[in-house]
Amino acid sequence: MKLVFDVLHLYYLPQYLPVYRELLKQNAGTATFIFYHGVHDEIIKEIIQQEALDHVWVSSCEQAIEYYIQHQADWIFFANACDHLEQVHKVSRTVQLGHGIGPKTSYYTKSNTPTTVRFVEGEYRTQRLKQMYPEDTFVDVGFCKLDPIIQGQSSTIDLLQVGLEPDKKTLLYAPTFYPSSIECFPRDWPNTFANYNILIKPHYFSLSKSKYKKQRELLEYWQTFDNVYLANVTDYSLVPFLASADLLISDASSALFEFAALNKPVVWCDFLKLRWSYRGPFAFRFKNRMDQDYGEYAEIAVHAKKYEQLKSIVDEQIANPALLSKERQHYAKKLAGTLDGQASKRIINYLINH
Repeated sequence: MKLVFDVLHLYYLPQYLPVYRELLKQNAGTATFIFYHGVHDEIIKEIIQQEALDHVWVSSCEQAIEYYIQHQADWIFFANACDHLEQVHKVSRTVQLGHGIGPKTSYYTKSNTPTTVRFVEGEYRTQRLKQMYPEDTFVDVGFCKLDPIIQGQSSTIDLLQVGLEPDKKTLLYAPTFYPSSIECFPRDWPNTFANYNILIKPHYFSLSKSKYKKQRELLEYWQTFDNVYLANVTDYSLVPFLASADLLISDASSALFEFAALNKPVVWCDFLKLRWSYRGPFAFRFKNRMDQDYGEYAEIAVHAKKYEQLKSIVDEQIANPALLSKERQHYAKKLAGTLDGQASKRIINYLINH
């Protein structure tokens, strides 16, 4: 079986790699990773070497499509919607494997252009997608990104090596790029949390796109504090951070649900920096950006309505990590499906059988 993984963005890779490793484990075939030239080529080359990936470089989606038509893999993986699928489907079957399980409506709308199969996390979302797109194929496999943690095979952050103190509790701040809480944090907030290690893992776009320059300036300033480690672009995977932290602080990010699925405490920041086009009479745009279940999902975490509440909430959750355990487990099943570390195996088995 010949697989191809389309890595349009580097942050797709943590979702693909568990499936790739399962393919090798079962000796079920070969895989090629398609990388797109950009500002981080040298970093990607390091990752390719570390993971020993068979790979091809392209400069555009059109060039990638040409490659797919020419090389005719059995299955091609996409992490998001893709144009020109009608051409690809003449020679190959396709998979959509989303990179996150967050609360945005895009989770559903990216199935507007249907792949041969979409692998989904949990019965609830599978049924919703089937109702929205009754002619398409959706298969509930679970959330393969967490397989390495559940199996106890995930790497972790070496706190001592990155200048932190292993005897302290560790907080993970993992904000998304928009709408984000980054600009709402004080410049000196790490001082307030001096009794904790702080791992900061922003979204890839916050570190790589010019339009988020102000976010990057704040993040780089926070890196100067002794109790902070700021992930850089080479830290492309959130998984080691999820495995290393005792508590997560985040906003409208899929990291909230991925961390909660591990049944560890989450603090959800309700204070967000919204563009003027998302405020006042345009607030409906923010609501439209979020899934219809956004309000219900909120029960998975303790909420900080404003930054000033954050420290006391974090202290309480660290002291009592089991407080929302039942809620986390309920929504983890709804959003991530079966968490047994076997999602990648179910994916490979499906591909073999079809």
